[in-house]
Amino acid sequence: MKKIWIIGAGPGDPDLITVKGLKLLKEADVVMYTDSLVSETLVAEAKESAEIIRTAGMHLQEMVDCIVEYVNAGKTVVRLHTGDPSMYGATMEQVALLKQYGVSYEVVPGVSSVFATAAAVGAELTIPDLTQTLILTRAEGRTPVPAREKLQALASHHCTIAMFLSATLTKKITKELQAAGWTDDTPVAVVQRASWPDQKIVRTTLAELDEAMRVNGIRKHAMILAGWALDPHIHEKDYRSKLYDKTFTHGFRKGVKADD
Repeated sequence: MKKIWIIGAGPGDPDLITVKGLKLLKEADVVMYTDSLVSETLVAEAKESAEIIRTAGMHLQEMVDCIVEYVNAGKTVVRLHTGDPSMYGATMEQVALLKQYGVSYEVVPGVSSVFATAAAVGAELTIPDLTQTLILTRAEGRTPVPAREKLQALASHHCTIAMFLSATLTKKITKELQAAGWTDDTPVAVVQRASWPDQKIVRTTLAELDEAMRVNGIRKHAMILAGWALDPHIHEKDYRSKLYDKTFTHGFRKGVKADD
């Protein structure tokens, strides 16, 4: 069967690829990757005889033609995608063309930059009694978003929001979140190149977001997390889950009565 592997390479740290993804990478005859986003250290894990193809300068049809050529030659092809392929990975447009050539695919998930960012700032994005919802989205720039997914509408839920591909749109982010009723002191955390050696962390507030990004020179490769789950003093507050509450009974533990 003609097939390629689409593998999530993780956010940057080469150790954050999955065991399955690394195994397939080491077995591949051909490794295609976006050289501006995927760690060269990780790509070096490919076997010595593997052909390595950098795709940052290639357009869609060039990539697909390349894949089809190698698959038809009986080669095992791995396509490394930064983070997790399911999030802004542009995989479906590749798959749509590959199917026309009779080439199927299998996806191996990866660690998304949103979770590497949360780890970098030590945040839990779903805090009991504060927020139990995380929205993954992006601000609208040159590429539109569906009308029902405008940032202001999503922000009306006042939950934690993670914004991909939005580092140049911080003025717009601030305006839309404020229009949704978010206060100026709402905590925001920005991580540029999460998990890479040159990772940069910026903690700020909604009102100061644009200036903080300007001062730190962050205009690309950054994840923006916003909401009260990002409060750097959250540990000092009394938010507790039911999971470890001694009075809470579940399938593996009988709760203790409050007056015991």
